[in-house]
Amino acid sequence: MRHEDLTPPASRPGPRRRPVFATAALAGLCLTAAGCAGDGGQSPGSASGPASAASSPSPARSSAPTPSDSPSPSASSSAKPLPRGPLTGRTVVIDPGHNPGNVEHTREINAQVDMGNGRKECDTTGTSTNSGYAEARFTLDVSRRLRTLLEAQGAKVVLTQDGDRPFGPCVDERARIGNKAQADAVVSVHADGSATGNRGFHVILPAAVDGDGADTSKIVTPSRELGVRIAGNFVRVTGSAPSNYIGGDTGLDTRDDLGGLNLSTVPKVFIECGNMRDPKDAALLTSADWRQKAALGIAEGIGSYLKR
Repeated sequence: MRHEDLTPPASRPGPRRRPVFATAALAGLCLTAAGCAGDGGQSPGSASGPASAASSPSPARSSAPTPSDSPSPSASSSAKPLPRGPLTGRTVVIDPGHNPGNVEHTREINAQVDMGNGRKECDTTGTSTNSGYAEARFTLDVSRRLRTLLEAQGAKVVLTQDGDRPFGPCVDERARIGNKAQADAVVSVHADGSATGNRGFHVILPAAVDGDGADTSKIVTPSRELGVRIAGNFVRVTGSAPSNYIGGDTGLDTRDDLGGLNLSTVPKVFIECGNMRDPKDAALLTSADWRQKAALGIAEGIGSYLKR
């Protein structure tokens, strides 16, 4: 993935390893967790490529020199009455990684913003499949499906962007949206852009960061529980295995270089749903049926966490 503000850890070379014990262990989390039955860079050596020209049409280039000068509409949330359900009274923020319009606003998204323990680019364009299906289109589609599933259970759902702004939001603003909403859980949806042969999903957890405007001490533990429950349900619902190149076959990876996590004051994780540059993973990511399964797996993981 070429996302937000990252330089992923080094890939592990070699053939695909999908040990039964790792997948079974994650899936087994659903058997003991309450509610489970019924949630800016690339890996070194990754193939790179521009976001697809087939992406949703982008607004004309803004003349604004910095992200702060651009329009910044409110985060998107449904105004319709919500049914009462097991998640009534809970707020979930869904963060669709990147924005289809980023490709038309490279100057703005390259502007440096605070990430809590340093500075990084406002955002990136994201990656794409070899056939040109953009990560930004994937993340928005899965996020909308996820919103529908969570709202059906009574949750208030806020999207950091819903294709309703020319670019961004920047990584620091994405964190502020979750904080302002006092979200019970925040999930940032992505897909990776690693090398062919690297397959599977992984969930990124916040590391302990303290200083220079970031303090994740209160969210590290609940974020890990959120991530573990999402990973377990993602395995069960989609049938996908944990990543064979990040996370040591656990499906979990802890990071301290992502502004969206460093600046969060509420439980938050990222999920990389698969590798867009691997043909087998790409076939899943471009399937509407599989994207619905991905949304369901994430939704059930979130629900399990909130109902614990």
